Amino acid sequence: MALLVFRQVSLVLSMLNEDEQLNALVTAALKEDIGDGDHSTLCCIPAGVSGKAVLKIKQDGIIAGITVAEKIFRQVQHAVAFTKYLEDGEPAKFGDKAFEVEAKVHTILQCERLVLNCMQRMSGIATLTRKYSDRLKGYKTKILDTRKTTPNFRVLEKEAVRIGGGENHRMGLYDMIMLKDNHIDYCGSIAKAIQLAYEYVQSNKPAMKIEVETRSVDDVKKVIAAGEGRVTRIMLDNFVPAAIVEAMVIINGRFETEASGGINLDNIIEYADTGVDYVSVGALIHQAQSLDLSLKAVIN
Repeated sequence: MALLVFRQVSLVLSMLNEDEQLNALVTAALKEDIGDGDHSTLCCIPAGVSGKAVLKIKQDGIIAGITVAEKIFRQVQHAVAFTKYLEDGEPAKFGDKAFEVEAKVHTILQCERLVLNCMQRMSGIATLTRKYSDRLKGYKTKILDTRKTTPNFRVLEKEAVRIGGGENHRMGLYDMIMLKDNHIDYCGSIAKAIQLAYEYVQSNKPAMKIEVETRSVDDVKKVIAAGEGRVTRIMLDNFVPAAIVEAMVIINGRFETEASGGINLDNIIEYADTGVDYVSVGALIHQAQSLDLSLKAVIN
């Protein structure tokens, strides 16, 4: 039953725009947490009582999710007073205040954990992404995320990457064709996969871009032969920097280029030095550590 619900939620989220996805995420998350009632609050706080709470920074980093927090509170109670002290993407230090919210105490306590979970996760991703993007200052190479995301939380994780200074790769399987190694192996060849993908795009979604993953310089030559005017970007997967330099000479600016695989803070400059257009790093999301935050009642 749980797997069926998960699949249904995933299907619904994939069909919605980002604001709708957030609304659906918040609705599902609150239902999961509150169930048949927030009994800890119901037992001791009268329903109509209002109060204030402040979001406190307990660890230095890049703050992300303040806009999301406001949307969460307003989804539960539209008429809340929300005062920002920081903006998404700003550096935050221990002891800083990010925002203050004034609402019904029931609203504050029901939203507290969801707000913290979202903001801590998003701020951790934004903080790590900023470290990567800062390393690339002065280079033309841009940092991309991947689809290595938490199910049903992708919209916020990718927003956190943007807040941290990175760029988003495709959001899902629906907004870009990416012919990876398994697609090519199952299809039979690079040339056949490109031909079929191009025909599919022309018949179904003419504006959709095609990217092809390559595993060797020989693969790059095959993409160039079959994909000029059809393929937008060549991914150089698990290429060492020297092999990327060789591939870049062959590509000669005719395609966008993306390096992927094994790229981290210690070696990202070596990849940027090759002149590649993009580097994609799954670690921006799956290796990020949540930032420590807390939401505390303000008692006058």
